[in-house]
Amino acid sequence: MSGTVKTWVIVAIFLILLGVGLFTAVMIALGWAFGGLSTIRYETNEYAPSEPFSDISIQTDTADIILLPAEDGDCRVIAHERENVKHTVTVRDGVLVIETEDTRKWYEHIGISWGMPSLTVYLPNSEYGALLVKSSTGMVRLPAELSFASIDVETDTGMVQSYASAAGSLKIKTTTGAIGVENVSAASLSLSVTTGKVTVTDAYVAGDASVTVSTGKAVLTDVTCKNLFSSGSTGDILLKSVIAAEQLSVERDTGDVTLDGADAAEIFIETDTGDVTGTLLSDKIFFAETDTGRREIPKTVTGGRCEIETDTGDIVIEIKK
Repeated sequence: MSGTVKTWVIVAIFLILLGVGLFTAVMIALGWAFGGLSTIRYETNEYAPSEPFSDISIQTDTADIILLPAEDGDCRVIAHERENVKHTVTVRDGVLVIETEDTRKWYEHIGISWGMPSLTVYLPNSEYGALLVKSSTGMVRLPAELSFASIDVETDTGMVQSYASAAGSLKIKTTTGAIGVENVSAASLSLSVTTGKVTVTDAYVAGDASVTVSTGKAVLTDVTCKNLFSSGSTGDILLKSVIAAEQLSVERDTGDVTLDGADAAEIFIETDTGDVTGTLLSDKIFFAETDTGRREIPKTVTGGRCEIETDTGDIVIEIKK
């Protein structure tokens, strides 16, 4: 190593140590409270719409969104928001509209933030019309105390938890995150995640239910529906006590399909790489094919059609009596 290179290495090490020392000194002065490093200021504002409404539309860029019943009977929105990225709360044609109002200059988009904007919406009634929520980043939570004519939630990054039921369709779509649906009823159910996990527990769907997962796991427990359709590229799926009155269809490129007390009039399962195992509740006429793997199916000759196909994996099915 030449003398010049050694000099630059020593200088680099010195600068690194100096930076670490300065950072440590600042954090000690702040009591190791990382929030003190934030260059973005937040404030909490309350909005109270006075006009009546039946539908709700919430569209924001970055915020956690929580809906709660209003115990005092008054609608209000508590917004923890950036001082130059506030929200507007208005009622238009019977729709409660909550939107982001971004007044930042281009240079104000640069900064350090350790906080997260949030919207807490207190609703006085237990039933509402259509609910629309669109958010880029943040959590969305819908409580069991509220119900809607329809629910449509779409986020880019974040977790969506719905305990609220819908008389019509219940749709949740997220790009990167997780979807949790529990103790709900709906006319139809549509859940879609690109990268993440889908969990459905104790759901009654009068019509069709669909679960789409590109990369991630799906777990459905105690679900009743007319038809169930699930497709995905990479990830396992577990169907426990899932009953479809007509058809149960599962497609996966890579991943295991596990049935635990599941059933339908007709069953179609296809996976390229993965095992298909578990138990059904009633006899079926089986058509099962695997290129590489075990094939163990009941020798029943009555019941609905059950087609199972996998390229690489085992097929092991039993009838649970």
